[in-house]
Amino acid sequence: MNVQDSQLSAFRAEAREWLDKNFPKSLAHRGDEYFDIAPRYPEGEDWAAWRKAMCSKGWGTPTWPTEYGGGGLTRQQTLILRDELEKIGGFIPLTGIAVSMFGPTLLEYGTAEQKQRHIPPICRGETIWCQGYSEPGAGSDLASLKTRAEDIGDNFLVNGQKIWTSGSMHAHWCFCLVRTDTSHKHEGISFLLIDMKSPGVEVRPITLISGKQSFAEVFFTDVKVPKENLVGGLREGWTIAKRLMQFEREGIGARRMTVGELRPLDEVAREYIGTDAEGRIADLDLRARIVRHQMWERAHRLTVARVADEAKTGPSEATSVLKNAASHALQTRGEMLTEIMGFQGIGWDGDDYTQTEKDSMKQMLQNKAHSIYGGTYEVQANIISKRILGMLDHQ
Repeated sequence: MNVQDSQLSAFRAEAREWLDKNFPKSLAHRGDEYFDIAPRYPEGEDWAAWRKAMCSKGWGTPTWPTEYGGGGLTRQQTLILRDELEKIGGFIPLTGIAVSMFGPTLLEYGTAEQKQRHIPPICRGETIWCQGYSEPGAGSDLASLKTRAEDIGDNFLVNGQKIWTSGSMHAHWCFCLVRTDTSHKHEGISFLLIDMKSPGVEVRPITLISGKQSFAEVFFTDVKVPKENLVGGLREGWTIAKRLMQFEREGIGARRMTVGELRPLDEVAREYIGTDAEGRIADLDLRARIVRHQMWERAHRLTVARVADEAKTGPSEATSVLKNAASHALQTRGEMLTEIMGFQGIGWDGDDYTQTEKDSMKQMLQNKAHSIYGGTYEVQANIISKRILGMLDHQ
């Protein structure tokens, strides 16, 4: 065994021992109660104790620098930690945009003062962030955004509107793309941090087809933002935005369903469809499609693990591949579950359906948005063709 393998083995033993002492057994396999775009953490002594223990250890944000409250772990050590957590039904008790998207980006582009101000509260699970990107006329073509930030001396004066702003009704802060130069499209965008308590910020929740209110419209009317809240240089927002979207797609590409029917499709089909004399799913065509889908899911999970293991400095263009693959897997699974359950798969409310059946229907509808948010399926295909396959536009 070489030195590196020996060190990793020692870390695995350390992690296993620490988790055995600190992870509340009552929370095993309950991580799905945590995961949301804007976390509203469950109440109770065990939940609070677990979050405090992991944050004190720095393992709530395991790869972040220890000077800001992170764990300072390598990516290999983090994979080991996640593996040991999975074995006991555990989970990292910090989630949301602040951890998966904004924090890693600020660590790369923020000033020392900005990092010292904003990173430690994220590591402690104290602040919730939202993403001010999309606008009514700037979705896939995000660089068409019109929200303005006017220089008025010590502050910027922000006016405009954002939409589909995840978790903004609960957020303390917003990282926002604003236009500081109207003479250039991409080069006229800057990256600004806005306190959601600022006068002139208005949040209007949007009710989705699933019944949830995960998103909102956000209106900025003469909102004053101190100039020290500018990340990067003036008009460098598009570069920062693209890097943040890589972190976003890395998280989306690795995401799995956490509500509804979570069993493998073949188990569900045996219950709802039945089996033949040899114990196989009775519908031959369905049987073949389930196998094909499970192969796809397995290949996707292995690719996610391989990309994470090979990464040196964070996500790359490969995140676009993983996002599109995840969209296909989630949407196909949701549609097949509805087909397998038949009439029981279209339940919305009432006692004629189990809670799992109702949740599965709502999850299937929510999955439809997976190929839109975080950059559409088509946008990812363009990135893959240009930056991975080396294909150029031909007029």
